[in-house]
Amino acid sequence: MNLEEYGIMFHVEDHHWWYLGMEQITCGLLDQAVGRGRNLRVLDAGCGTGAVMRYLQPYGRVTGLDFSVEALSFCRQRGHDRLSQASVMSLPYADGAFDLIVSFDVICEIGVEDGQALREFARVLKPGGRLLLRLPAYRWLKGQHDVAVHVAHRYHRREIKRKLRLAGLTSEKTSYANMFLFPVAAAKRWSERFTAGRQTGSDLTLDPGSLNGLLRTILSAEAPLIRSIGLPFGLTVVALAKKEG
Repeated sequence: MNLEEYGIMFHVEDHHWWYLGMEQITCGLLDQAVGRGRNLRVLDAGCGTGAVMRYLQPYGRVTGLDFSVEALSFCRQRGHDRLSQASVMSLPYADGAFDLIVSFDVICEIGVEDGQALREFARVLKPGGRLLLRLPAYRWLKGQHDVAVHVAHRYHRREIKRKLRLAGLTSEKTSYANMFLFPVAAAKRWSERFTAGRQTGSDLTLDPGSLNGLLRTILSAEAPLIRSIGLPFGLTVVALAKKEG
């Protein structure tokens, strides 16, 4: 992503509604799939500035990996020291090194071949280990935010299930997320076609102000639905997969 976006992310992700809502969704899925307090070996593949590593700690011993020196510098400011600089397409770990891998909005980026990254995730997962992905949905929603954070591809749920299968992973759950706010966000992305140039950074540069708490509540309310029945559409695809064997 653009280098300045790391600084923006670092300063907002502890209180911004989107990050806090996604934390609720993520922990809901992980609580159901693997549970807390099991001392799992956990990899955050594409850890960014390190906020996710914080809430992964109840699940085990967390390692963060990112290609960006700038991102890892912010991780160290958060107190994380178990870090690696590398590409998700060439992980510097032994086969079967991890019980759990999470990778959020990474394999969709410019320069990443998603199939290779998924094969690497499968390689370093132990048999019975799990992978949790979060990815942007629907190609027609591509906008200025994608340009700022270097998103090259947006996914459909069927597509990511197929790619997981090709990588040797069994899909356990796929769902969309951020459904309740979908109409507002879709209208915003559509309007960008007629207001080119007004927004120069990612959506994180847009201050929600007094609406932050309400938006967080709306997104967090999706967590039990995604954990149980799943959602039929949304701005994001979440996928949980298992390595058999």
